[in-house]
Amino acid sequence: MKTKSGAKKRFKLTGSGKIKRKHAFKSHILTKKSKKRKRNLGYFTSVDKADEKNVKLCLAMK
Repeated sequence: MKTKSGAKKRFKLTGSGKIKRKHAFKSHILTKKSKKRKRNLGYFTSVDKADEKNVKLCLAMK
């Protein structure tokens, strides 16, 4: 099964096997968002447990 090209651009694997993702809402309309909110949106976070199976399927990891 091929990897979904949109998924390979959006997700990265960590060394322990978790999946990293970026936060949404950081691309535009930044004037009304606080500095703290914008700063925290810049960091990576892990994919939720409920979504991990679907993301792994898109990355052709099974």
